[in-house]
Amino acid sequence: MTQLDAWPRAGDAVRGTAPADGGVRGKGLGGNSVGLMGSAVIGISTVAPVYCLTSTLGSTAGEVGVQMPAVFLAGFLPMLLVAFAYRELNKVMPDCGTSFTWTVKAFGPRIGWMCGWGLVIATIIVLSNLAGVATSYFWLLAGEITGSDSIASLDDSKPVHILTCLLLIAAATAISYRGMTTTKGLQYALVGLQLVVLALFVAMAVRKGTSGDFATSADFSWSWLNPFAVKSFAAFTAGLSLSIFMFWGWDTCLTANEETTGSEKTPGCAALIAMVVLVGSYLATAVAAQMAVGSGTTGPGLADPDSSDNVFAALAGPVMGPGLGILLFVAVLASAAASLQTTFIPVARTVLAMSTYEALPASYARVHPRFRTPGKATVTAGVATGVFYTVMTLVSEHVLVDTIYALGLMICFYYALTAFACAWYFRAELTRSARDLVFKGLFPAAGGILLTAVFSKTLYDMWDPAYGSGSSVLGVGSVFVIGVGLLLLGVVLMLVMQRRSPSFFRGDVLTKETPALVVED
Repeated sequence: MTQLDAWPRAGDAVRGTAPADGGVRGKGLGGNSVGLMGSAVIGISTVAPVYCLTSTLGSTAGEVGVQMPAVFLAGFLPMLLVAFAYRELNKVMPDCGTSFTWTVKAFGPRIGWMCGWGLVIATIIVLSNLAGVATSYFWLLAGEITGSDSIASLDDSKPVHILTCLLLIAAATAISYRGMTTTKGLQYALVGLQLVVLALFVAMAVRKGTSGDFATSADFSWSWLNPFAVKSFAAFTAGLSLSIFMFWGWDTCLTANEETTGSEKTPGCAALIAMVVLVGSYLATAVAAQMAVGSGTTGPGLADPDSSDNVFAALAGPVMGPGLGILLFVAVLASAAASLQTTFIPVARTVLAMSTYEALPASYARVHPRFRTPGKATVTAGVATGVFYTVMTLVSEHVLVDTIYALGLMICFYYALTAFACAWYFRAELTRSARDLVFKGLFPAAGGILLTAVFSKTLYDMWDPAYGSGSSVLGVGSVFVIGVGLLLLGVVLMLVMQRRSPSFFRGDVLTKETPALVVED
């Protein structure tokens, strides 16, 4: 018997009958490993605020101009509404499968399986992107520290870039493999660094803006917060798609619910805290950056095409000076590296839950006897990320870019399904009180409708070959082909699993009455 075979499996504890005392049954994860603050920090880390800002500020400004802060607020609204859905569902079903488990209970096994697939494939895409960004900033920072352009240019070498990327993925996988306690300690430092450097940038950018150091500086106006001032609906929806992506990842707080103290309430509160910190950071940075350099298309404006894909790299020196400017490079690297590590949490635990409920092969339900983590699921996610990024980089960087663009489709897909699942699951309780009607019905349904609208508009826009890298397949945009193709791949895999595990798809394993499978204290 190998060591892997000797590991306990969630299925060993949970398949079959419930415990004699009628309580919930455990998957084997390490309970009470994270408190409220640790859970909120992990949620913030997964979103990677500094990385999101440097890669999205310019493109959002290019779409909506000075209304960028308003669009950030608009993107926050559906995320907040969906967060209430997650909170209410988690109170009654604190299961690490989150979206998968909840949608199965609300809509049945097939919709639930596809919802879980949407989360898993979105996470793999993000992991590969984060690894690539962390690699690029690693060599960029090394070049800045040494003052050597030749060291910075090592990132242009595909073999060096891929090898560095694989090493970072391996390190992140190893940390996640060792459990939530290791994850939490590292994240306090990395998230703290991000927020401190971001606050320093905001303060110095506001000072630059009020002193008029740049010809493109702009005075603050409350009209910047008016979403109705955006020049066109098409521009607004494009900016909204970018904004929604910037908030994605907060639900990691909920995915770690079985390892959190007070699993019924703490993760939901942590998610709301993370959301507030994120929207505050985004608004402050957007306003400060616009005050400093404006949102125009000429340098150093935020929408300058020469720097819009990496705003902080362009503004670090001019805004913070050569000495402090290097801190922004450190913060972006820390942001990407921290998110790379915490993003393993939702994919591994969703796979664990799907395996526990027999929706995936039973071997993925194994938990490490010492670290109490879904070891095989975590390692598999790491391997999949490394293989995906390597193949895409070697085959075509355009395909890699288009895959990242298709990510928004997956995000809206599984968030919207979860929001609708909340309203449907609690439909019999909506008339009990005004609170139930609002938080279990109206808010989740509104969030689901908004995300469905963004999903539909994005799907329509993706048909155009100009969307993304500009490449096409038989006249259809590559982003559309990739996005829809990945969802259809999920359908194929679901049909395969339906033959291997008919009991789950018959609805025999997981029903609305099935107790939540959380860790035993």
